Amino acid sequence: MTMGADRTDDLRARVAAAAENGAPLAIRGGGTKDFFGGPITGEPLEMSGHRGILAYRPTELVLTARAGTPLAEIEAVLARSGQYLPFEPPRFASAGSASDSTNKGACAPGGTLGGAVASGLSGPRRPYAGAVRDYLLGVTVLTGRAEILRFGGEVVKNVAGYDLFRPMAGAMGSLGVLLDVSLKVLPVPPARRSFAFALDGGAAILAANRIAGRPLPVTGAVHDGGRLILRLEGSAAALDKALPLLEEMAGPAMPMDDDGAFWTAIRDHTHPFFAGDAPLWRLSVAPAAAPLPWHGPQMVDWGGAQRWLRGEADVGEMRRMAMAAGGHATLFRGPDRARAFQPPAPAVAALNGRLRAAFDPAGIFNRGRLGEV
Repeated sequence: MTMGADRTDDLRARVAAAAENGAPLAIRGGGTKDFFGGPITGEPLEMSGHRGILAYRPTELVLTARAGTPLAEIEAVLARSGQYLPFEPPRFASAGSASDSTNKGACAPGGTLGGAVASGLSGPRRPYAGAVRDYLLGVTVLTGRAEILRFGGEVVKNVAGYDLFRPMAGAMGSLGVLLDVSLKVLPVPPARRSFAFALDGGAAILAANRIAGRPLPVTGAVHDGGRLILRLEGSAAALDKALPLLEEMAGPAMPMDDDGAFWTAIRDHTHPFFAGDAPLWRLSVAPAAAPLPWHGPQMVDWGGAQRWLRGEADVGEMRRMAMAAGGHATLFRGPDRARAFQPPAPAVAALNGRLRAAFDPAGIFNRGRLGEV
């Protein structure tokens, strides 16, 4: 266990008062994702003081921590037991530093566990290891009624009731205040190597999809404009066996110095592609979708399923482009924050509305964060 502080009573009192007065609250952890989603109204409900690892059982691959616990602290504790968070939660630069040229290479220390779950964001390992929600075992939530509810548990197999903890991943705080989170963790792979293949965008997407259809130990596939870069993780013998098969499908492999820096830069958006103030679009599309008709800078991640585009564009035009490729578009960084998220289908929107009404009937949590959704 790590030292921390339990602010449950204070948080509950704040929520009860806000619900009674209909006053909105802006849930805030480390502030590293303040840019993401629509502009929020309301008084800040600071979570960074509500921190500490409550339980960690390495032999059972389970960790429980308060929502305000820094990711850096959690990852350091896991590393001592040779374990990690497989979904690679991003740690972006602190609020306001995205356009600060003196801080573009800095990795924020303040990202919290609650923010990682609420945002639902995952790193390059996402299509190969799973998303945040796949590793959630349970959560304790403070609702808009000032009630404290526990969903799920602290065991990998849990069949009690509905998985009401999973919608918390990616809800952007709209369903309640996460108080603590239980996660499944995994052992660090014994070996890791990265290779670059000289391929253009179309050939890289084709190769990445062919590779994904084979039982190969690939845990990262990024195309940076001129190269397909693959990360392999597993036993050394498995990586040796996989390389000839990769070269059959993608051509000659160029070994990279893999100290993790490249993949960390992709995860945390400190790679040069993400520098600057131009709007950043995130398109989630079918993995095998052809290269998008975009003339600005573009990066392909998740083996083709995630496309990052830089530049000014009409929101409607971007959404149509994404839908034609079998997906949806998000304005990840940019000025038109109220339209950051693409509205879901009517049936999904209705279900989301019923969930929010049940958890937060007065609509006090993160009002405006989901924009027009």
